[in-house]
Formats: sequence, C-alpha cells, structure tokens
Amino acid sequence: MKVLLLGTGTSTGVPEIGCHCEVCCSSDPRDRRLRTSAIVETEGKHILLDCGPDFRWQMLKHRIETLDAVLLSHEHYDHVSGLDDLRPYVFHQELPIYAEHDVVQAIQTRLPYAFREHKYPGVPQLNLQTIGLSPFLAAGIEVIPIRVMHGKLPILGFRIGNMAYLTDLKTLPEEEYDKLQGLDLLLIDALRIDSRHFSHAGVAENLPLISRLRPKESYFIHMSHRIGLHAKANIGLPPHVHFGYDGLEITI
Repeated sequence: MKVLLLGTGTSTGVPEIGCHCEVCCSSDPRDRRLRTSAIVETEGKHILLDCGPDFRWQMLKHRIETLDAVLLSHEHYDHVSGLDDLRPYVFHQELPIYAEHDVVQAIQTRLPYAFREHKYPGVPQLNLQTIGLSPFLAAGIEVIPIRVMHGKLPILGFRIGNMAYLTDLKTLPEEEYDKLQGLDLLLIDALRIDSRHFSHAGVAENLPLISRLRPKESYFIHMSHRIGLHAKANIGLPPHVHFGYDGLEITI
C-alpha cells in the first residue's frame, strides 16, 4: 500500500492570506500546505480521502489520472468543495462517493445540477453511496469507518488495511479504539501544538492517543501555521511520530 499526502493544511491553508509570520513566509516547501487530502493506492486501486478546494491542482501536480472511489469524512467546505472537479474522471462512468447520510444530503443540495433527472451535459457523474459505521467495500477494498468527534459534530475517519485516516479530530469515542489496533500507519489531526481549540486536537492532546494506539508510524495532518516551522517542530517529536507535509509518499 502507498499513501500520498496531497495536502496537510487546515481549512485556510498555509500560508494564510494576509499573514506574515515566519511559517507563512517560509521558503521551505514543507511549510506550504494545501487543504488536507490523501490518496491510498492498494491492489491496483486509487482511493481518494476527502476532496477539497485544492483537488484540481493536487491531481495535476502528482499526475494522478485514475480514481476508483472517494471517501468523505464530513461536509465541511475544505473536505468536499472539489467534487465538481472530478469531471475528468467521470465523463464515461459514475464514480462512487462514500459518505454518511447528512453528508450525502449536503452534497445533493450544493451540487443539484449533478443529480437532476435531466442533467446538463458535462456535469460530474457522481454515484453517492450512503454509509454508516459498518465496514464496506470501496472499489473492492474493505474500508472500516471510524467515529470521530469534530468538537460536537460526529464525522468519519477510515481504516484501510493497516492504515487509518483521522482528520478533524477533537476526541475519539472509547468504543472506537478497538478498530485501530495493529496499525502500521496513522494519519491524525493536529491543528497546532497546544490544544486550545473547540473542535480540533493539538499535538499535546494527540500524543497520548498515539501512545495508546501504538501504531508503527504516525503523521500529523490538517495543520495550521501555528504548528510552527516544519524543520524545527519535527525535532521535538518521538521517533515514530512526524509532521506530515504535502507530497509525502508513505509505503507500508
């Protein structure tokens, strides 16, 4: 399995518009973060995790020409607003999009032209599939949904094989820990170093969670400029924990 981090930034991206802090002005490409998304390549299939506003550029940058399924964690703009840009992948066949019921409804409301009986030519052919917390197959690959609390909003993380993706996490319900045992790779939210945010955990909150889950390797995603310079911040982490960065490819 290969996992490509397409973006590792929070909803505003890094640099933030109008900010002149040392991170936003950094020349280190690891400090330039598009909105969070990833591609999982396994058994010859490409599964997209979230589809945000930077999706088009992410696909062009990494020359990804095939997609077999899309998994959506929740309905927030920075995770779904790239769905219309799926059009080049779905001119001739529908692409399955897996999401919870409320997310499916939100997409239908935001992109009504894609779901009318008589569609305008060229609209994306999206096959919305409603999922819950039961395992399901996406492009023939088993996916285990993980309940994640984004503040008070219940959203989804996903486990595929021995990889798990937990974006926008503030807390993890106790009953979900058993689903995350034996991981080779954990991708997990870390908005900033401290934990003073109502809907996102910081590094300080998630290091104990990582210690409990004991994955072989963990990478932080969904980071803001308050995470600090990558070159400096990464030094203080345990050996098996890292700050992710855009374009990082991980093989497990």
